[in-house]
Amino acid sequence: MGRSKVSAVVAVVGGSVLMLAGCGGGSGDESGPFAGKSADRIAAEAVKATGQAASMHVTGTVRQTAGEALDVDLSVDRRNNCEGTVKTSGTTVEVRHVGATLYLRGDEGYWKSALKGQPRSDTLVPKLKDKWVKVPSDDSATEGLCDKRGLVASMDEDKSERTGLRKSSTTTVDGKKAIRLTKRAAGGETLTLFVATEGKPYILRTTTSGGKSPNTATFSDYGKAVDPRKPAAGETVDLKDLASSGQAG
Repeated sequence: MGRSKVSAVVAVVGGSVLMLAGCGGGSGDESGPFAGKSADRIAAEAVKATGQAASMHVTGTVRQTAGEALDVDLSVDRRNNCEGTVKTSGTTVEVRHVGATLYLRGDEGYWKSALKGQPRSDTLVPKLKDKWVKVPSDDSATEGLCDKRGLVASMDEDKSERTGLRKSSTTTVDGKKAIRLTKRAAGGETLTLFVATEGKPYILRTTTSGGKSPNTATFSDYGKAVDPRKPAAGETVDLKDLASSGQAG
């Protein structure tokens, strides 16, 4: 997976909240468990609870600056176990992180895109497509893809941009009650953070609308076990071994 696509995955998870968590703001619905609490306190509690959760499931879509839509569907835990899919430009790649090893299974279109411009890509693609490809642990292009702590930390980076958040009305997200926290960003986008009002104040959804790069991320299955299966040896290709053995040519 290319570096830009991994960055976009992180953007799906944390981009909206980056400008929301820890904001100040006015009042909205003053009933319920957040009555009397400012928007900054609610958002801070939401980021903390989300960070402390043992695991979570994330689905989302972000439209990148080139107009390309990236769809993410991942389950991830604090031990960096994860599994799911990433889709973009008509291609799909399945993701599994088991222990300390990341495996990717992409279709032909995915590998053609991922290896575009690389030496011997024409001979590599047939060997990689529809196989579970073991990615080197030091591969910088996929760093952070299955890092729950890193994904949540991306929600809490630039405090200088977090001003003007306001409490809004309550709603439901996938059947769970939530309060809306909204703000108008400098670029004209509307940013909305949905925080659970029952149980722990988990983040349930973030959205960015009205700008050039709209995105949405929905969070669920907090605390549910993430137990990806290690692919069978006959289904697996080691990318490093393939390159070093000369089979790529």
